[in-house]
Amino acid sequence: MAQSNIKVAVQKFGNFLSSMVLPNIGAFIAWGLITALFIPSGFFPNESLASMVDPMVFYLLPLLIGYTGGKLVYDQRGGVVGAIATMGVIVGAADTPMFLGAMIMGPLGAYVIKKFDQLIEGKIRTGFEMLVNNFSAGILGGAVAILAFLGIGPAVNGFTHLLVVGVDWLLATGLLPLTSILIEPAKILFLNNAINHGVLSPIGLEQARQTGQSILFLLEANPGPGLGVLLAFMFFGRGSAKSSAPGAAIIHFIGGIHEIYFPYVLMRPLLFVSVILGGMSGVFTLSLLGGGLGAPASPGSILAITAVTPPNGMTYVANYAAVIVATAVSFIVSAFVLKSGKQEDEDINEATKKMEEMKGKKSSVAGAVGSTSDQQQTQGALPQSVDKIVFACDAGMGSSAMGASLLRKKVKEADLDVTVTNTSISNLPNDAEIVITQEELTPRAKNKLPNAYHISVDNFLSSPEYDKLIDSLQSGITEEQAELTEESQEDATEQDFDQNEDDDLLLEENIFIGKEFSSKEEAIRFAGEALVKAGYVEESYIDAMVERDEMTSTYMGNNVAIPHGTEAAKKAVIKSGFTVVQVPDGVDFDGEQAKLIFGIAGKDGTHLEILSGIAVICAEQENIDQMVQAKTAKELKDIINSK
Repeated sequence: MAQSNIKVAVQKFGNFLSSMVLPNIGAFIAWGLITALFIPSGFFPNESLASMVDPMVFYLLPLLIGYTGGKLVYDQRGGVVGAIATMGVIVGAADTPMFLGAMIMGPLGAYVIKKFDQLIEGKIRTGFEMLVNNFSAGILGGAVAILAFLGIGPAVNGFTHLLVVGVDWLLATGLLPLTSILIEPAKILFLNNAINHGVLSPIGLEQARQTGQSILFLLEANPGPGLGVLLAFMFFGRGSAKSSAPGAAIIHFIGGIHEIYFPYVLMRPLLFVSVILGGMSGVFTLSLLGGGLGAPASPGSILAITAVTPPNGMTYVANYAAVIVATAVSFIVSAFVLKSGKQEDEDINEATKKMEEMKGKKSSVAGAVGSTSDQQQTQGALPQSVDKIVFACDAGMGSSAMGASLLRKKVKEADLDVTVTNTSISNLPNDAEIVITQEELTPRAKNKLPNAYHISVDNFLSSPEYDKLIDSLQSGITEEQAELTEESQEDATEQDFDQNEDDDLLLEENIFIGKEFSSKEEAIRFAGEALVKAGYVEESYIDAMVERDEMTSTYMGNNVAIPHGTEAAKKAVIKSGFTVVQVPDGVDFDGEQAKLIFGIAGKDGTHLEILSGIAVICAEQENIDQMVQAKTAKELKDIINSK
């Protein structure tokens, strides 16, 4: 268990590092191409155009990394403060590109402003929010930039020089090929992008700035070791692995997607020796012939490698030779492993599943090489048998309950024996075959339940994905599975909306007609205050409703919003209840107009029946139009009761 936790922590840290660099690879390539074309030793020497090289590597690239790192921690606001902090470390170490410094200061600056915002949350007078937000970002960003200038910049500068000296020493002593012992297995297990873009690229860029190229860009990106494995499977493999290897080899070598060969190695663990020896031979060839790249090659395709190879005939020879030698060595060793091993069909789909379990996430490309029957499963197609569908949102009591109600009705009408429930993402059950979430929450749901089939929707009330799902279930489930038992029909009927039994949940005095609001926060707070006055919640629940909408918009589509508290705010709910706020002219919810606002508070699940009914009503725009045009609270409530 401890070992698994360590692996997950390393994965998260490595993915975070690479996530700061990967979105900005285009800028790195642009810098590499300008360098290769216009410096004095380039294809087309041009002193004027070459003047862009230093500003890009000293300022543009680190600032992009710092901004991206800050945004990962605290969205746009974190990105801005992260960029300010990064500027301090750039100027504090003027003779070295501050890629490593940007990876530190970007997230650190964002973390500082995030903690400050949490500290003052709810304590700012209305009307002063923008003033406080702007000045706090400026003051704290400036303070962190000064800290970076005085201390962190010089420290990172010294550390970077130390790393470069270490690489030079490994080159001089001929020990650099030994790095493949760590790099190749780590790539396959879980850290391919983190190694290349989080560790090797920042050091390589410093070398490239000084000498025009760096061997480090090819330590992980060399496609030779993986290509050798795939070629060996083409000639000596068996079963689905043999038949899928040619396509995988093309995707790997031309497309540069190295992840596609990982399952083949995991199928035969002795093939780790193949890729290690292939990697070592490739690095040795690069060291011997003086190969290297002028910028990171991403993805690790032979085309990308060619594009960022410095304009020197011998460098092209060295780089191509490194790929060829690595391929040949890996192929020979892999062929020996496959020929000498037990002769049986190799199931590439099982190997892919094993890889996904080790990486803790679905593979976006490995499923492309599976057999037809299993290919759909690896690519995220519907399971052949579906018993449980779960709607998930942050708190598990608002938007997800409405979506579940609508789909439950459709499932019942289609006579499918499938359970539809809702919950919070943190409480997703392991037996859920299908998980439905709003688009911005889907990544969290996938991290929580990677083996489920995930559907993203942008509108819980009228998503076309529901009908598509029903059609797929009807065509893919057997008649025996599709027959509802009498008991399940009774259960479904009990879940139908019966407003008469829940009159205490939606009282006439909690329906407000003809309101106007200048912002969605004002509207949410009005709904929250109504819940407080009605005795449904404590006052702290209001801030939790605002916080929940900031995390993920509570606009549901069809001019309807359902603000509610966060998961943590459930303890502030006294009893279940609702308020309905009619806003005929609409109020802006992230670019959408909400004309009906259902403020909800749920305790012990007793609110779900009425919420189910509201979901069914609001699925029809005609019903919403009638409620928006209602002149009295009684008329609006009667419309709800009549549907």
